Amino acid sequence: MLIGIAVVGVLVLGIGLGVGLARGDGNGASAWAGTELAEPQPKPAIVLPDTDGRPFDLQAETEGRLTILFFGYTSCPDICPANLITLDKALTTMPGDVRAAAQVVFVSVDPVRDSPDVIRSYLDQYDRSFVGLTGTADQLADAQDIAQVPRATFDEPDDSDFYTVGHASQMIAYSPDGSAHIVYPFGTRQVDWARDLPRLARGETP
Repeated sequence: MLIGIAVVGVLVLGIGLGVGLARGDGNGASAWAGTELAEPQPKPAIVLPDTDGRPFDLQAETEGRLTILFFGYTSCPDICPANLITLDKALTTMPGDVRAAAQVVFVSVDPVRDSPDVIRSYLDQYDRSFVGLTGTADQLADAQDIAQVPRATFDEPDDSDFYTVGHASQMIAYSPDGSAHIVYPFGTRQVDWARDLPRLARGETP
């Protein structure tokens, strides 16, 4: 099952019509750690309830900020915790202005198990400033379509009613200009985030 999830992660590294240059190798000041998009992708017009039950308008609430969008679920055994803890550790090393400029938004794709309280408790393990969003199954499917990532797929529950979810594994970085020029695949290292975050916050693009 974990192999299947990893395969999904590989397949969805490119969003929209495709990706441009290959992921940087980390060598040289101009290298980028993520995968550069062939064409900038506008920040999606997603409005979903946050963990306080209030509508969160992604475009309006994050206007002018570096916004890192990630679709996942709190019962995820590998991809979600690895992505979130690596990004969180990198953010904690950033100067105050860079940290203040960045907003992480986590959208659950598992509305049955991920209540607002469950999402909030989950994200608080990493950073209380991370925004968590949820919604109905239809709303979440639409949000994934608008963000141009594949819809999550659900496996059959086992005898204990536990099931895994195949979902987009990349973290999409929307620059302050409101467009994504680069995405960060599962496996992006803390050192890579630490190098790219200040440049992204300043509005630099690949």
